[in-house]
Amino acid sequence: MTEKIQYQVTGMTCGHCEHAVRSEVSQIAGVTGVEVSAQTGVLLVESAAPLSDADIVAAVDEAGYEAARV
Repeated sequence: MTEKIQYQVTGMTCGHCEHAVRSEVSQIAGVTGVEVSAQTGVLLVESAAPLSDADIVAAVDEAGYEAARV
C-alpha cells in the first residue's frame, strides 16, 4: 500500500530549487517517490509506510525552504 502526502513548499522559483528539495526528501528512509513543482509549490511524497511530518519538513528546511502539510 502506497501512502501519498502533500505539502506546500514556499520559496522555490526554479528547477534547481526542485532538485534541492527532491534530493533532500529522497534521502529519508521509506520514501519511494517525490514529485515537486516550483511553479505550484506542491510537494508530493510517496512511501510504503507512514512518514514523520517532522522528517519531511526538516528535509525541506535543509534544502533551504519551508514546507507545510496540506
